[in-house]
Amino acid sequence: MGLNSEILIQLLGIARQEGAKNADALLIKNTNISISQRMGNREGIERSENSAIGLRVFVEKGNNEIGQAIVSSTDISKDSMIEFTQRAIAMARLAPADNDSTLAPAALYPKSIPKLDLLDKAEPTPEWLMEQCAIAEDAARGVTGITNSEGADAGYSRALVGLAIMENGNIGFCENYEGSSFSISVSVLAGNGTSMERDYDFTSARHKNDLRSAHEIGIGAANRALARINPHKVNTCRVPVVFDPRVSKSLLSILTSAISGSSIARGSSFLKDSIGIDIFPNNISIIDDPHIVRGLASKPFDMEAVANKKMTLVENGVLKTWLLDMRSANKLKLKTTGHASRGLASPPSPSSTNVYMDNGILSPKELIADIKSGLYLTETFGMGINIITGDYSQGAAGFWIENGEIAYPVSEITIAGHLKEMFKGITPANDLSFRYSTNAPTVRVENMTVAGV
Repeated sequence: MGLNSEILIQLLGIARQEGAKNADALLIKNTNISISQRMGNREGIERSENSAIGLRVFVEKGNNEIGQAIVSSTDISKDSMIEFTQRAIAMARLAPADNDSTLAPAALYPKSIPKLDLLDKAEPTPEWLMEQCAIAEDAARGVTGITNSEGADAGYSRALVGLAIMENGNIGFCENYEGSSFSISVSVLAGNGTSMERDYDFTSARHKNDLRSAHEIGIGAANRALARINPHKVNTCRVPVVFDPRVSKSLLSILTSAISGSSIARGSSFLKDSIGIDIFPNNISIIDDPHIVRGLASKPFDMEAVANKKMTLVENGVLKTWLLDMRSANKLKLKTTGHASRGLASPPSPSSTNVYMDNGILSPKELIADIKSGLYLTETFGMGINIITGDYSQGAAGFWIENGEIAYPVSEITIAGHLKEMFKGITPANDLSFRYSTNAPTVRVENMTVAGV
């Protein structure tokens, strides 16, 4: 048994001594390094190392009612653990009853822990991170037409997550896993005066060797910025909108929010009555897979110690499941789907892992070939998404499509629609790649409103 497991078991032992039969304990240790530069000059170098522990206790309040409370601390000495455990139990006795918040039954614990290769054990040197910043920014600034830089960043993090469960006074689960993350990004500007445009590129990966090259990132950012120079205005119209993969993934993020068990239990989702219903065309499937090797959101079990697995969220257009943790499952009288996530000072809540939309059959070029007039969308911004009603409105920028070809950049526009209609009008291309924790190919959405001048 390692030191991390000993700390968790010690904390749960203290909780048992103080009168809690049921509890869980979470330990998180982080190391983070970040380097930044702008216009060739070093701007910052930061390193942080921290560890913290969280405890959730369940206390019987009488009349078959259960109260829960959560505390966290960065002090993992025995005296501190005794003090905050006592505080947690006192809080749980005063807390409103919440019988839907329960521990997961032991039958749902994983029989074995999958090996996901999430940790690159070789920590990069600050010098290597500095070099990546320099390479990325120098490559971008070396492209003719790039006139300024917002800077380049390189980062590394390593995290350990440990979880232990005590039910009826007995430790039933105690496991931990580690993961690392590397990233390089750069943002530059093209043009001059009021005609300046910015764009960026980045790469992130669990292992250093899986990163795209810093030079490639720099060239990509420069070319994206240059392509946006001298944007046109467009008249308000209803046209097909093609979502670049950088923004098509946002449609999946909206979906996972809308099918979160907590939203469904509150009745606050436009998809609350949509299980078993066609919400996408019949050629679309959407997957959540926590066990992708080296996946950016992979994890071997959920944060209630439930065995997680690859799940089809949407199959042939049909919505198949909600994303559930124990509390939302209990409220809906269903079974958890193993999607609990959790912070040190907050209770579990449902969250997706590695989500992706399967490829279609058309190339991106074929996807736009029959569009006489439309928008190729590369950026959205604003807060115009209403998960309750399904109304969608976002500030946007991109490129205008004319006669099946990218014609010119456009900006200062808004795109709008209703998410149910947008989902039903999606056609995916065949260019899916895994660059984020949520990924989709280029997708075409029919008949959206583009509001311009």
